[in-house]
Amino acid sequence: MFLNREEITVHPLYRDPVHDFGFFRYDPNAIQFLDYEEIPLAPEAACVGLEIRVVGNDSGEKVSILAGTIARLDRDAPQYTKDGYNDFNTFYLQAASGTKGGSSGSPVIDWQGRAVALNAGGKTTTASAFFLPLERVVRALKFFQKGGESYTSKWEVVSIPRGTLQTTFLHKGFDEIRRLGLQSETEQMARHASAQGETGMLVVDSVVPGGPTHNHLEPGDVLVRVTREVITQFLRLETLLDDSVEQNIELEIERGGTPLSVQLVVQDLHSITPAHFLEVSGAVIHPLSYQQARNFRFQCGLVYVSEPGYMLSRAAVPRHAIIKKLAGEEISKLEDLISVLSKLSQGSRVPLEYISYTDRHRRKFVLVTVDRHEWYAPPQIYTRDDSSGLWTVKPAFQLEFMLPSGVNVEATPMEHIHAYNHQGLTDGATTMETSSEHASAVLHSQNETVMLEDTIAKENVLLRDGQGAAAVANASIAERVIEPTLVMFEVHVPPSCMLDGVHSQHFSGTGVIIYHSHSMGLVAVDKNTVAVSSSDVMLSFAAYPIEIPGEVVFLHPVHNFALVAYDSSALGPVGVSAVQAAELLPDPALRRGDSVYLVGLNRSLQATSRKSVVTNPCATLNIGSADCPRYRATNMEVVELDTDFGSAFSGVLTDEHGRVRAIWASFSTQVSTLNKKYKKKRKTKLKVGSNTSEDHHFVRGIPVYAISQVLHNIISGGNGPHLLINGVKRPMPLIRILEVELYRTLLSKARSFGLSNDWIQALIKKDPVRRQVLRVKGCLAGSKAENLLEQGDMVLAVNKEPVTCFRDIENVCHALDIGESGGELNMTIFRQGRELDLVVGTDVRDGNGTTRVINWCGCIVQDPHPAVRALGFLPEEGHGVYVARWCRGSPVHRYGLYALQWIVEVNGKPTPDLDAFVNVTKELEHGEFVRVRTIHLNSKPRVLTLKQDLHYWPTWELRFDPETAIWHRQTIKALDCQNL
Repeated sequence: MFLNREEITVHPLYRDPVHDFGFFRYDPNAIQFLDYEEIPLAPEAACVGLEIRVVGNDSGEKVSILAGTIARLDRDAPQYTKDGYNDFNTFYLQAASGTKGGSSGSPVIDWQGRAVALNAGGKTTTASAFFLPLERVVRALKFFQKGGESYTSKWEVVSIPRGTLQTTFLHKGFDEIRRLGLQSETEQMARHASAQGETGMLVVDSVVPGGPTHNHLEPGDVLVRVTREVITQFLRLETLLDDSVEQNIELEIERGGTPLSVQLVVQDLHSITPAHFLEVSGAVIHPLSYQQARNFRFQCGLVYVSEPGYMLSRAAVPRHAIIKKLAGEEISKLEDLISVLSKLSQGSRVPLEYISYTDRHRRKFVLVTVDRHEWYAPPQIYTRDDSSGLWTVKPAFQLEFMLPSGVNVEATPMEHIHAYNHQGLTDGATTMETSSEHASAVLHSQNETVMLEDTIAKENVLLRDGQGAAAVANASIAERVIEPTLVMFEVHVPPSCMLDGVHSQHFSGTGVIIYHSHSMGLVAVDKNTVAVSSSDVMLSFAAYPIEIPGEVVFLHPVHNFALVAYDSSALGPVGVSAVQAAELLPDPALRRGDSVYLVGLNRSLQATSRKSVVTNPCATLNIGSADCPRYRATNMEVVELDTDFGSAFSGVLTDEHGRVRAIWASFSTQVSTLNKKYKKKRKTKLKVGSNTSEDHHFVRGIPVYAISQVLHNIISGGNGPHLLINGVKRPMPLIRILEVELYRTLLSKARSFGLSNDWIQALIKKDPVRRQVLRVKGCLAGSKAENLLEQGDMVLAVNKEPVTCFRDIENVCHALDIGESGGELNMTIFRQGRELDLVVGTDVRDGNGTTRVINWCGCIVQDPHPAVRALGFLPEEGHGVYVARWCRGSPVHRYGLYALQWIVEVNGKPTPDLDAFVNVTKELEHGEFVRVRTIHLNSKPRVLTLKQDLHYWPTWELRFDPETAIWHRQTIKALDCQNL
């Protein structure tokens, strides 16, 4: 972007592997309206006392000009971070110009308009700024100038020789070098090495393991000569190394006063600078660069995790990890990792070993679940192409499902995963490593499994016969009955599929098995643990030590619970018999003063219980909307207890016989806090307040009547929509609901609003305990109740029957036939002193949740989910598609198309739904500027433009197919129609 607001495309041409500079190229003919000149480079003009100006965009301000005076020419290179980029083996210039962020790369200009240095960094606590000398910049520029000045789309790659010893030197003064043992004769020689006189010499600071100087140089060695030339400056040393790539040189050093001579081979610096990387499931993995090898003291070229992405972060592999083994095979280079990944099937769980620079002497062992092409694109190799300035992409390997023998090709994904884990990995391990030690280990593991199953079987027999009473003497009957039904959840949401405003990528909690047979199991859990269907669920059973995947099959549109299915055959015959389903007891409803047992699991999968008393069986929730709209429990009555185990403990509430009365569920809410900061100014305190929001969790009991109804619909069978569970079609429960958010008002308050005494008495007669009336808080936008019911309306009766609680309305809706086209309710309401009779329609919702998402230019687009519609507003322009998330570094990030808004038009064409949005965007070409009209949640319209980039950000779709119960990822448009 030039000063006159002309924007042109630039292409990265070169970046120095060590020093903080690089080159872009552009087409001069693309600039039509600005006359400009180049800035001459004059590194020789830099001197102490020189008045300079730093011209740039300091702190983001356009064209800031800051003054300063060069104070030093020999400052050490600044240390920016311990685990990222740092410059080294060079001096920096220093001046008190006070430059800050935004001015990096600005030219440092002298009074003649020449650039004498490049602004690189600064110290935030002072006004000091650090400038990069230009000698190496000028050298690199001359190589490019030899290649000609004509602009073409493809640039002839210019090789700039760069040599390295993988050694960091520091320039230290003679006072310190004497203490290292420097001989006086050597000091005298070094002081007279240049006409200006030297004040110090180069000393070895660190050596990278495996480099040319490894086992030859040590920290503290003083460099005296290189190829018989006295070297005391970085610039001359680098010049010699760059001119001697792949050649032998002789270094003369002094170590503790003892002269030594070593013969070394200068390594090509570009050979240890990564030019390709592997992208798999959002992870970025490449050979360890010289920069990071120097920071971490590891050997260059090891397999380095630059970004863990989804697959590795799910296994708690951190950034900067070094992968050493995968699936039992040694990993020493990136090609080894690609080879092992190509042999693993989707969903396989394999061990991975890694080390971290923070704990380098101990290996970490984790289990990785292979995700090659479900949530993300298939594994890809990106390679830097300096001729075009782009990173070209190609598949890392051919995707082939290596199904082990005996696996049914038509099996469901859950059966695939089970087959891979229990059969494919054993066969694969035998194929990959056929040593007798490995065979012995496999046999030993199988024997342990058999012994474990026998032990569990014996324990079950003892418990059934009453002979294990001593082992469980301290446990209540309810705990012993319910423990085999409890399941611990580990839920991971891929960053590419964070739909419906889900606020985290990882959840955990306790669920209860409500159905269990030899072919299928169903677990009920709260939606603060399983928030969306686009997630990976792992189940650990209290009754049997095994971890298997689960599949989200039902998300209740209103109540805070979800149902997750599992493949019972994955438990094995002993596990199937050990695991049990809980008995649900929806009626009679809990009452105040009832004794219940709160039972759940701790992190060790051990049942924990306590006896509690119900203090409020019909407490209402009032959870406000979050900053980013997400599911919140509404129109629900929950159970409160006198004592529990805290907000992190979930489980079930049972009676003394272990029958489940309610699930003890986790709820999420957002609480605004006020940050108070005090600033001193003229001995007074200035109070500055800023509102922030924090996520808070609490637990309450959810009566199981709604869970029991959904379970009955799934098991009983029927016609209509279906869901696929373990390859068997089951009926999808359809829930008829009144899409209205209600809240309660005490009858004493209702009387003050003018409600008649007759209605008050009728409501008290209907429910003498609650003594309340329901009022309308708002209607969901786009619902059939919208424009009929108004905020503040009191709901008195439905179909001539008085209603006093949410369940009364649910029962009426449940009694309506799903097949009825109308599904209408005759509602009697009280509005502003008048009693009205209205016919209000209801809506039918399934339990799939959001089943389709589009990623366009780096933003995640979906249909408006219920939490957004609950705000009571949809754009008038035929609605629109909702932006749920955006990705850093993407075009939408660059041009400011962020989340929490609707896209209603693209290039003037309406986008009322996802189909229309896809039809419009797939006609757009790579590099085309697009005009986008949006409407924010606060109803504020906006028009912005962005430039589409199909090379790095292709348009793709993720959709759930109910016929196969699989999420499918499909590329809609990519550069040159290549399926990226």
